[in-house]
Amino acid sequence: MNRRRFLTTATASAAAVCATGPSAFADTASRARTATGGAPLHTWFEATYRSITAMTTDLGLTADKIDVSGTGTPVPSPQTSPTNIGCGMWSTVAAAGLGVISPSLMHDRLTRTVAAVERLERAHGFWFNWYDAHDGSVLTTWPESGDPVRPFLSTVDNSWLVTGLKIAADADPALRPRVARLLADADWSYFYTPYDTADPVAGPGQLLGGYWPDKPGKGEPTGFHYGALNTEPRMASYHGMADGSLPTEHYWHLFRTLLPGMGQEQQPEGGYVTVDGVRVWQGHYTYRGRKLVPTWGGSMFEALMVPLFVPETEWSPHSWGTTHRRYVRSQIEHGLIEEGYGYWGFSPASIPAGGYREYGVDAIGMQEDGYNSLGVVTPHASFLALPQAADEAVANLQALARDFGAYDERYGFRDSVDVTTGRVSDVVLALDQGMIAAALAQHLQPGLLQRPFRTGGFRSRVRPVLGKECFSI
Repeated sequence: MNRRRFLTTATASAAAVCATGPSAFADTASRARTATGGAPLHTWFEATYRSITAMTTDLGLTADKIDVSGTGTPVPSPQTSPTNIGCGMWSTVAAAGLGVISPSLMHDRLTRTVAAVERLERAHGFWFNWYDAHDGSVLTTWPESGDPVRPFLSTVDNSWLVTGLKIAADADPALRPRVARLLADADWSYFYTPYDTADPVAGPGQLLGGYWPDKPGKGEPTGFHYGALNTEPRMASYHGMADGSLPTEHYWHLFRTLLPGMGQEQQPEGGYVTVDGVRVWQGHYTYRGRKLVPTWGGSMFEALMVPLFVPETEWSPHSWGTTHRRYVRSQIEHGLIEEGYGYWGFSPASIPAGGYREYGVDAIGMQEDGYNSLGVVTPHASFLALPQAADEAVANLQALARDFGAYDERYGFRDSVDVTTGRVSDVVLALDQGMIAAALAQHLQPGLLQRPFRTGGFRSRVRPVLGKECFSI
């Protein structure tokens, strides 16, 4: 799930907001400042969006990160990814929706980004995993080390760029024809291995991690599929189901837990059910007496990035809604009770001392050697928890800002804090700031970024499937 390491070894839309006058922006800002017990959520969003604009190059692509430890203007990193670009687009739509920028400035920024995306080299209708953020060329050498980079088409990263493009097109009608042309060739069946009843290991009905397209034909596939349901690649699954390029039965071939007898973090409980003709193992884990559907590694963004956009909790309240709530409670109790850190929220992020790694709660991930918390708290994880535990999330963030200086008034929350040493990361990442921006937008103006995922194929194909979900929790 760590793309960096992998490659280096809708109730209100922004379009409606754009039709409102200045007084509406003022009203929105006023409501935002009084939300969640008077916490400065709107101020936090403004600082977060400043980091996104600081990371966005003249070309219009949001770079991977900036170092904010100095006093001068930070320099965007050389590299960007499809995920980073998508984060930049939805953050700009959120900024307009919350009155931080004007509709005309939103249009200018989105138009510049879409023009840059149109210039990017693609293969099989999809975008490569790393580009130069300043000139748009495909990276073949890693800027920080000089190591070679083999151009790769990532399933999950493409799903976040497509998410950003759809949000941009929904917010700005002038961009819809251009975005439609960009997405016309993005056929998710390219990544799909159909289910084979005779050999479900070779044909699992799941999405590959991606392809290296430098081989004849479709290219060289990864040696793994994204098999876990409760992980962020399900956004790609939803996109494919919604546009009809993936069969809806694909959803039922994803694992709630690995099957009994398979090597995994704990032996699951549950039972088999048949849904839409597919025999599904409805397994669950138990953590601190709480039944839930695990993620792959036990991190927050695996579980809770997707529902920022797709209303899983609303469409599946007794299944997705329940496991999301219990997942957040498990993260809170791990940090406060099990480990006694005094703080909580664990998700892949920058290492405070430099680098990048996964953090999580090992017990709620399937992977036997899953992600550990290691005393490193990642602020974006608390923002992801706003729908399930708003007061606790805000209190946790305020404590991180007060006790460690984890909040930067210029550019928002730093990427991570080692609460055992007090070391705070020097950088902010576009991915993590993009999640913060989306989470704040969803909390302050529910549905602001969700309209493209409440209509069309999402409503007619994805929603009925989620309505049939029956987790054994």
